[in-house]
Amino acid sequence: MSTVSIPVAELSIQHISKEFVARGETVRVLDDVNFSVDQGEFLAIVGPSGCGKSTLLRIIQGLEDPTAGAVTLAGKPLSSSSADRGFVFQQDSLYPWRSVLQNVILGLEIMGEPRVKAIERAMSLIDLVGLKGFEKHYPHELSGGMRQRVNLARALAIDPEMLLMDEPFAALDALTRETMQQELLRIAAAAHKTVLFITHQIDEAVLLADRVLVMSARPGRVLETIPIDLPRPRSLSIKRSQEFQALVDRIWNLVSEATEVELT
Repeated sequence: MSTVSIPVAELSIQHISKEFVARGETVRVLDDVNFSVDQGEFLAIVGPSGCGKSTLLRIIQGLEDPTAGAVTLAGKPLSSSSADRGFVFQQDSLYPWRSVLQNVILGLEIMGEPRVKAIERAMSLIDLVGLKGFEKHYPHELSGGMRQRVNLARALAIDPEMLLMDEPFAALDALTRETMQQELLRIAAAAHKTVLFITHQIDEAVLLADRVLVMSARPGRVLETIPIDLPRPRSLSIKRSQEFQALVDRIWNLVSEATEVELT
């Protein structure tokens, strides 16, 4: 008798809680957070300010230890940072003394990749993020959107199984942000990457994600996970549809109610 194998979720967050001690008092930031992310899925996380979204991402990356719970990737426990996760911060965090190519190649150098092969991969990613011709430029010669493209290429260079993105477009102007949203959709599809994306912009979450996870006010818990049943590929024009606006309104109401609970 044959058995049907059940695929393991690429990322599994199991009963994660996190506490900090501040001014002699214990502050609980996350409380029994549970969810999973499938391979190739784009999951966006939204919630009130201070609900622990960034802390959760840092735990997944291995930059913070949870007080309780576990994180597994493809069924294996995770602890410290490794090449299976690429992290894109809100600020571009590029080294100003290194060119675009030198910044993108950094992770490959640390991994001991042969230089010729490393340069070949870095150049292909520079092309993928739309910066061909800017290989020798330095960060101060680039716009904010271009620096974040370099940041994304650097994260992709180590060929991670998953991209963790902590409000990567928050510092950009509205027009550049929309351009980068479209670029991220294109790049994530082309690179076949699983993406975990934190944002305060609900319309950005709905535009980009396959599912949106809504967190409560601190201590952060999962309030609801909402599937985004909008066709792909998505263009900015989809924001004008009734279906899009209905999803934005639904998530907005959840976040608004969570924020009101925190204030009372």
